[in-house]
Amino acid sequence: MISKNVLEKQSVLDKSIKWWNPGKTTQWQRDGVDLVIGKREGYYFYDLNGKQLMDVHLNGGTYNLGHRNPEIIAALQDGMKEFDIGNHHFPSVVRAQLAEQLYNVTPENLKYSIFSSGGSEAIDVALKCARYTTKRKKIISIQNGYHGHSGLAVSIGNERYSRPFLSEGSPEEFVKVPFNDIEAMEQALAKEDAACVIIETIPATYGFPLPEDGYLAKVKSLCEKYGSLYIADEVQTGLMRTGEMWGIEHYRVKPDILVTSKGFSGGIYPIAATVVNEKAGQWMNEDGFAHISTFGGSELGCIVAMKVLEITQRNEVKQNVQFVSRYLREGLETIKATYPEFFVDIRQLGTVMGLEFNHPEGAKHVMRSLYENGVWAIYSMLDPRILQFKPGLLIDKDYCDELLARVEKSIKQASIHIK
Repeated sequence: MISKNVLEKQSVLDKSIKWWNPGKTTQWQRDGVDLVIGKREGYYFYDLNGKQLMDVHLNGGTYNLGHRNPEIIAALQDGMKEFDIGNHHFPSVVRAQLAEQLYNVTPENLKYSIFSSGGSEAIDVALKCARYTTKRKKIISIQNGYHGHSGLAVSIGNERYSRPFLSEGSPEEFVKVPFNDIEAMEQALAKEDAACVIIETIPATYGFPLPEDGYLAKVKSLCEKYGSLYIADEVQTGLMRTGEMWGIEHYRVKPDILVTSKGFSGGIYPIAATVVNEKAGQWMNEDGFAHISTFGGSELGCIVAMKVLEITQRNEVKQNVQFVSRYLREGLETIKATYPEFFVDIRQLGTVMGLEFNHPEGAKHVMRSLYENGVWAIYSMLDPRILQFKPGLLIDKDYCDELLARVEKSIKQASIHIK
């Protein structure tokens, strides 16, 4: 007899193909991931058929603090006794509180917070602020970067996402240079016509290549020299994932604009923020109605984000991130030594990790094996040799041990499969 859950799952898949997103639904099935998420809790979620998965993708860091974190849910439930999304036109008690807290936890040169409902929108805000400040239109980004899918954000990312919608833009408006190539960056900036440079501190969709020593600081120095702003996209590297509140802190760079989202929501209520220096936010003194977002900075979202900031800044959380980073690295190095011809490198800063495999689609094969063995991690869409491996901030030693055991089994299986 076919179980009720199996029938329900097939119904969801059928409806998704018919009315939601046929391409995405069928592609995952071709990739060996036949998943419809049901129950979720902590750093686990379950397929509708009951299969348990350890979550080390976290939806790009959205679930840094776990799925359905009880403290965050309690804060939201308490807030719902008095608040709703609020009215974006007027000052708000919780919006002002959150903006002040962001001022206190971001680099001291940043001042104003502009709230959005998601990361792409927040990136668009950052780019608009840079254009306002410099009165220039050109935007410089990184080849194979990713900053979201909205109007400006999609144009500065990889053409895979912009081309289908005729959003590549002209080379006079959008310039892309190789990551870690400081000479190419200076050539682009030296024309003195760029509004800004925008860089993910560690480019996620490109497979987490790490900035070379001094690279980001040199980019910031060049921005200052040629009159452009530096925007740090911290959507995936912020909020303690690297062992510091913001990944950019490791590189001793103070950006003109910083963007946060994903984990800022606690995985419970959508919210994002663009934090700008006084000059980049000066437009709000000229015309505070120049940018409007109905759901940006919703009051319930602000309540959730304040709880996220409070949890993330606890000493025990930072200490746990440091432990998890060291412990998993040691375990992964042992596995790498066992399969050196296949598992060739570990890119890491804190709990931001990219596992590199010596096969053009090695991470796809490892992803399939991990999925079979109850672990969800995703390959890098712009470099399928690299597996994005992003454990949560609050996991413990037992979780790490179980995760490493499943990873070793999966890498062994994948290495045999591709021979």
